[in-house]
Amino acid sequence: MRGTGKEGIRLPVVGPEKSWEHYAGMRTVQSTHRVASDQPDYARDLAGELADAIRGEVRFDAGSRAAYSTDASNYRQVPIGVVLPLDEQDVVQTVRLCRKYGAPITSRGGGTSLAGQTTNVAIVIDFSKYMDRVLEIDAETRTAAVQPGCILDTLRSRAEEEFGLTYGPDPATHSRNTLGGMIGNNSCGIHSVMAQFYGHGPLTVHQVESLDIVTYDGERMTVGATSEAELARIIQAGGRKGRIYADLEELRDRYADEIRRRYPDIPRRVSGFNLDFLLPEHGFNVAQALVGSEGTCVVVVCARVKLQPFIPERVLLVLGYPSVYDAGDHVPQVMAHRPTGCEGIDDKLISYMRKKGMYPGDIEMLPQGGGWLFVEFGGETKDDAEAQAHKLMAELENTDDAPTAKLFTDEWEKKQLWQVREAGLGATAHVAGMPESHPGWEDAAVAPRNVGAYLREFRDLLEEFGYDCALYGHFGQGCIHCRIDFDLKTREGVRQWMAFLERAAHLVVKYGGSLSGEHGDGQARAALLPIMYGEELVHAFGTFKRIWDPDGRMNPGKIVDPYRPDENLRAGPDYEPKRPSTHFKFPEDDNSFANAVARCVGVGKCRSDEDGTMCPSYMVTREEEDSTRGRSRLLFEMLRGDVIGDGWRDEHVKDALEL
Repeated sequence: MRGTGKEGIRLPVVGPEKSWEHYAGMRTVQSTHRVASDQPDYARDLAGELADAIRGEVRFDAGSRAAYSTDASNYRQVPIGVVLPLDEQDVVQTVRLCRKYGAPITSRGGGTSLAGQTTNVAIVIDFSKYMDRVLEIDAETRTAAVQPGCILDTLRSRAEEEFGLTYGPDPATHSRNTLGGMIGNNSCGIHSVMAQFYGHGPLTVHQVESLDIVTYDGERMTVGATSEAELARIIQAGGRKGRIYADLEELRDRYADEIRRRYPDIPRRVSGFNLDFLLPEHGFNVAQALVGSEGTCVVVVCARVKLQPFIPERVLLVLGYPSVYDAGDHVPQVMAHRPTGCEGIDDKLISYMRKKGMYPGDIEMLPQGGGWLFVEFGGETKDDAEAQAHKLMAELENTDDAPTAKLFTDEWEKKQLWQVREAGLGATAHVAGMPESHPGWEDAAVAPRNVGAYLREFRDLLEEFGYDCALYGHFGQGCIHCRIDFDLKTREGVRQWMAFLERAAHLVVKYGGSLSGEHGDGQARAALLPIMYGEELVHAFGTFKRIWDPDGRMNPGKIVDPYRPDENLRAGPDYEPKRPSTHFKFPEDDNSFANAVARCVGVGKCRSDEDGTMCPSYMVTREEEDSTRGRSRLLFEMLRGDVIGDGWRDEHVKDALEL
C-alpha cells in the first residue's frame, strides 16, 4: 500500500512498482547537487540538506539547470535547482526544506506549457520521472487516482483496455503531458466536447473530484466538494485548514456577485482562478477552485479524477468551406448534431505543411475548400457512428451554402487526418521563407456561435499590425490556436507586440471570451487579466493566492503579481548568442547554428516513451537531458554562455550528446 496523504487516498498500486533501482546507473554521469557561483547564498546548504533528506534525485548542477530553464513558451528563467521526488514523502521533505530557506517552488510535469508556467528562478519539482503511476481505477464510481507525473495516455490506455472507460480532455500532447500539468493548466483538448454526453464540463476542472495537496507551510490535506455543514465543521475545528476554509468562505461571500457577473459563460474559460467553484451552486469545491492555479498556491501529490465511458467506434467527416471564417460560421449547426469532436483548420496551415513537406498524401485527402471542419462521430458500433455522420451530411446537402464533404471510416485514414490537425504547432513553426513564429496569443476562446465573426475581426487586427499566422483549433468549443510572426528580437518589435496583446485582449473580451481557452495565463497573459475581469476580481485572485501562500513562494510572478509578457524572454532583444565555427553551414537557418538550435519549440514529442523512434535514449533513461528537447536546451545555454560556461568542452553538453 502507498499512502498519498494523512487525510488522503490510501490505495493499492495498480500494475508493477518502479523502484529506485529501476533507473539507477542509466546515466554515465550521475546527478549532482554541486552549486554554481551564480546561485543564491543558501543554495549550497539547501542542496546538501535535500540530498540527505530525500530518496529521489537532487540536481543543482549547471546541466540540469540549463535543461529546465524553459518550456514551450517564449520565456527563460534558470532554476535554482531541480528535484525529482521518488514519492510523496520526498515532496513533503522538499517543501519543508524550501520553506526553511525561503526558496520558491515550481511544479513541473511534461514541461510543455506555452505560457511560461513551468519556468522560474525556483526549486523545480519534476514529477514526471518517478511519481508517474495510476494508483487505482474504480470502475463502479468511474474515477481514478493518479500521481501528478502520470502521463495522460497511460491513464487512458489502462482505463480503456481494462474497464472500457476513458479520461475526457485530450490535448495534442497527450502522449507526454501529465495529469499534474493538466490540473495546473486546466487543460482540455480535441475530445473535450464528449463531456456533453456524460454531464461533465469540457475542462480538466470538471473532471477533478479531489486533490491531495501540500501547502508551502507544510499543511497536508485532501480537498474537494464541501457541503455547508462540512464547511462549518472544518472552520470550527480550527488549525491551518480551518483558517484556510474560513478565509475562502469570506472570499466567496465578498466577491460572489462580481464572480457571477464577470465570469464568461463559455465552454473554454481558462484564464484566471476558478473562484466560481467556491460558489454554493458549485458545492464550495476547493479542489476545483485550485485547478488551473498553475502551481501558484499548493503542490499536488495525488488526484482523483472522473472517467467516462469509452466510445469504441468513430468516423471522421471532413467538411470543406470557402474560408475558415465560413467554417466558423457553421460551427453551431454542426455542434447541434452532438459530435465527439469538432476541429477547424485554415488554408494557411495546409500551405505551411506543403512548404515543410509534412503529410503530403494526407493533405490530398481533404475535400476542396479554403477552411475545414473535422467532425468526428462516435458510437457503440460503426453503423451507429456512420448514421450520425450521414444525418449531418443530408442536412448540409439541402442548404444553399453546402460544404464539400468526405467521410472517412478507415482506421488508418482517420489516424493520418487527425495527425494533420494535431501537427498544427509543429507545422506553423520555422516555415521556410517566413519570419519566425511564436506563441503569446495562441489560445483565446469565444462562444462557439461567435467563432466566424471573431476570426474575421482577429484577422483584421493581425493585418493592421502586419502579422500573419495560420488559424486552427477547437472550433466546436470556440478555442482558436495560432503561432504569430511576432518580432521579439528587436525593442521596437517587442513594443509592437505588447500593443497588439492589449488590443487582442480587448477584442476577445468584446466577444465575451477568455484570454486563454486552454494553455493558461502564466506570464504570457496574466498582466492582461484586468481587461477581462476588472481590478476587483484581480484583487480577489491575489487574496486567493495569499490564503494558500502568504509568503508568495509558490511559482511567483505567474497569474498574481505577474511578470510582464516582455520580461524573461528566451531570445529577446538582449539575446546575443555565441557564433562558433561549425562544419555544417545550416543554410536553412541563415547559416546560424544558434538558429538551428532554436528550431526546438519545446512541444516535447521526443519525451514520449510509448512508441516511435524519438527519442530512444529518453525512453531508457527518462532524463530530460537525454531527450532531443533537453539537448537543444543545453546547446542553447551553451551558446548563451552564462549557465553553461565552458562551450563545447562542457561535460554536461558532452554527456547529453553522447547518447
